Amino acid sequence: MGHTLFDGEYKYHIKVRQGDVGRYVLLPGDPGRCELIAGAFDNPVRVAQNREYVTYSGTLLGERVSVTSTGIGGPSTAIAVEELSMVGADTFIRVGTSGAMQSGMNVGDLAIVTAAIRDEGTSRQYLPVEFPAVADMAVTLALKTAAARLRYPAHLGITQSKDSFYGEINPDRQPIGEELRARRRAWIAGGAICSEMESSTLFIIASILRRRAGGVMLVVNNDEEVEHGQIREAPLERLVLTGVEALKVLIQQDRASA
Repeated sequence: MGHTLFDGEYKYHIKVRQGDVGRYVLLPGDPGRCELIAGAFDNPVRVAQNREYVTYSGTLLGERVSVTSTGIGGPSTAIAVEELSMVGADTFIRVGTSGAMQSGMNVGDLAIVTAAIRDEGTSRQYLPVEFPAVADMAVTLALKTAAARLRYPAHLGITQSKDSFYGEINPDRQPIGEELRARRRAWIAGGAICSEMESSTLFIIASILRRRAGGVMLVVNNDEEVEHGQIREAPLERLVLTGVEALKVLIQQDRASA
């Protein structure tokens, strides 16, 4: 009798097994950022690398924690969160980059996302689009606390999670360019603070699996620069340290309530 994707010791895509990761996981998109993030852990060790998925584990305050890259977009993020949940992870923080959508947001600012516009296709294969993609309150407040402790400029609000990177930064090239521009104006008018590609999928799957999830984004271009496809260098240290500090807040809170 053959094995299924669900009963193997190592999960099929991310190549981790029970005990390889902690319950707390940071989720960057870029595999190249995992080593940098793991450097903020105590005793970090790389435990797996396969496709776009790189995983390191270490400790914070004596608690096992991990970082796993998700790749770009909803489909690969969904696989990572599903498989990490299968091996015991229950608290996820997306640490990514984004474009600003409101005036007054500067490159290097942090966007702590409270919910996500489901402007992508992956989450619709989990729940109807009317179901909201909302971040966990405790994780969101931990991120807010972390940014305040570190004295980093931070904005709280809704993110737009999309599927097409170039559909946003070069809409005039697209056959539905007018629709794309109109939708972007609507998101901005509604108060969305940033745009990225993974949060809505993370939040919807976390909701279904009864996991905790939140997200913090580093702003890499302002609203005007998005229109011209410009991306600037921003201090990744802010993103990394905020995510790590938020994990410490959650670890302490969870211990206190145990």
